[in-house]
Amino acid sequence: MLRVEHLGRAVLLARVNGRAYAVDDLCTHEDASLFTGCLKGTAVKCPLHGARFDLATGLPLEEPADEAIATYELEERNGRIYLGNRQE
Repeated sequence: MLRVEHLGRAVLLARVNGRAYAVDDLCTHEDASLFTGCLKGTAVKCPLHGARFDLATGLPLEEPADEAIATYELEERNGRIYLGNRQE
């Protein structure tokens, strides 16, 4: 996982099985950085209270979070990742 800034927002980048994902870095439950959490498959777990989010959809998979995190369109070209629009 890698945390970058994009248009003034902290964005979490992760690669799972060769596919790249981009989501907001902050948990919707308590605004903790997901970058300091752990990645298991295509889910990222918040280090603060254990909420998990699907990297593809942003949907919460486990409480206490009940709001999705935003995802980003992305494109990979020549070994670089280009972030696009934020999907809420």
